[in-house]
This record gives sequence, C-alpha cells and structure tokens, in this order.
Amino acid sequence: MATFPKDRFDSVPDDLLRTGAHRGPAPKGRGWIGFAWAALATGVLVLGGLFAISVIDGKSTIDLPFLSASESPTPTQTPTGTPSAAPKLDPAVPITILNGTTTAGLANRVGDSLVKEGWAGAAADIGSRANTAKPDVVKTTVYYTDPAHEGAARALVASLKIGTIVLSKVYTESPITVVLGSDYKTPTG
Repeated sequence: MATFPKDRFDSVPDDLLRTGAHRGPAPKGRGWIGFAWAALATGVLVLGGLFAISVIDGKSTIDLPFLSASESPTPTQTPTGTPSAAPKLDPAVPITILNGTTTAGLANRVGDSLVKEGWAGAAADIGSRANTAKPDVVKTTVYYTDPAHEGAARALVASLKIGTIVLSKVYTESPITVVLGSDYKTPTG
C-alpha cells in the first residue's frame, strides 16, 4: 500500500474541535418538498399525455373533465323504443360495413347479402368494407351521421335482424356505418 508523506494539513491542532468541512444537519421537512415537486410534475405529465392522446385520436374514449361535451367524440344514442322515423330502404345511400369480430370476411359476406336485399349503397364500389381497429366489438351497431338517414338506419337494422342505431359523428366517412359485433350471427340457409 502506498504511503504519502505528511504535510501541514495532516497535523491538526488539539484546540481545534472541528476538522474538515462538514455540512450541518438538514432542516426538517425538506424531503417532503422534493417529493411534492416530483408528484406535481408526474401529475402534470400524465394529464398532458392524456390530453395529447385525446387530441391526436379524435375517436378516443378518454373522458377528460376539462374537455367540453362538444369536443368529446361520445356518440349519442337514439332511443330504439320510440322510432322518430319510419324504416325505409334507401338504396342510394353509401354504407360502410366494418367487421368488429375475429370472423374473417364477415364484412364482405354481410355487404353482399345487403346488396341482394336491395341495398345498392352496400356494394363494395359504392360503400366500403373493412375490419375495425379492434376485433372485440360486442354489440352490432348502425351509426348514421345525419338525421335524414334515420329511416334507412332503422331499415338496415331490420335487414340485419340485430343491432341498434346511433346518431353520431364518430364515423364521418360514410352517411351510414355498420359495425358488426360478436352478437351478429351469419344467417344460415
């Protein structure tokens, strides 16, 4: 082990009670101040992240209390017990069919079936057919964007023999959008 020669700093006078530079004891309660700042910063970052997600994803279901109801993309459901418009087949209205299940090709089969029933707007070259982002939709729902299409939406539910109608701006790409859920069973025969 190496030894170093002694210098003037190694010899401490006996009358000196303190050697070296020492910090005094920390004042009580200072640890909570750091914790409080860290908690505040974490809360601000989490709320900022949720707000950013809700702004970026316009179809997000995150319900933030500081967003007004007009900014929230929550659909408004029309009561199905008291119809305000009579069901009416409207072959001219374009229909988007989305498969929200794990059954492959369900949107195409339902679209072809609707075309055979007279829904020309369900044809692949007029409307569209695709899978939803998440294949775990439970209930079949028919969304319509304009109250003028309520009758067609009701007739579409009657043709599908299942589903509810919802007046909503969630799916604005098409006047009527059918989201097939796991409750939809393909007709046999």
